[in-house]
Amino acid sequence: MTGRAVVLGGGGVTGIAWEIGLLTGLTEAGVDLRADLVVGTSAGSAVGAQLTSGTQLPELFARQVDPAKQVTEIPAEIDPEQMALLFAESMAQNGDPQESWRRTGELALAAKTVGEAERRAVIAQRVPNPEWPSTRLALTAVDASTGEFVVFDRDSGVDLVDAVAASCAVPGVWPPVTIGGRRYVDGGVRSPENADLAAGSERVLVLRALLVPDYNPLDEQVRALTEQGASVLVLSPDEASLTAMGVNALDPAVREPTARAGREQGLREAERVTALWRP
Repeated sequence: MTGRAVVLGGGGVTGIAWEIGLLTGLTEAGVDLRADLVVGTSAGSAVGAQLTSGTQLPELFARQVDPAKQVTEIPAEIDPEQMALLFAESMAQNGDPQESWRRTGELALAAKTVGEAERRAVIAQRVPNPEWPSTRLALTAVDASTGEFVVFDRDSGVDLVDAVAASCAVPGVWPPVTIGGRRYVDGGVRSPENADLAAGSERVLVLRALLVPDYNPLDEQVRALTEQGASVLVLSPDEASLTAMGVNALDPAVREPTARAGREQGLREAERVTALWRP
């Protein structure tokens, strides 16, 4: 086992803000966040593309807290009943998981959303560099028609912006993304973190931005990693960060307070991350 992995979980625009804030605080405290593998799911895919883009974290942080630099987000229209149905499908514990993910994809394909081009333009603003990085970046998605879990990387032949857009395609909220004639939805349909993709890494840092009651596949994934010999640290939003994030993970209005709370949390967590990261 060799190498370090950073796993960036889903969590909407508030998840992006919290993760960027946390990573900024860690670096300000002297943590070297260079990794051999970055795994990104949903919001984490956008953060992963930013983190590996060559853009420095102070600039990425400014894009969260400075209104003049913030991405112009499309207001999300959420149907609570539809979202409840979609989550129930994707989190189904009985039977074939891929079939549950397929049913979620089927519902996503039928949902009324903004157009793909309009949504892609927003994602393109989130990605500072449209080229795949030299660092191994693995972005997750699910085939909406088959329920197959897929991982996009620099060897997949998929445009980076499209890969991020697919991973961020929250079912029922944003349109499934067309890639090579197939349509894909959020990798969080399979798991909010997909930390098992870090298998083989010696040290794994997981940012878990989304806390879903009674649904936590991350525990099993972390258990498997530790059984393989990895050292794993999971960081979740603390009380101050949760307060800043509020109840709507898709609300861009709380990006600034969420990023600032994440930064403060990162400063406090630096010692634990350093202990994990040190060779």
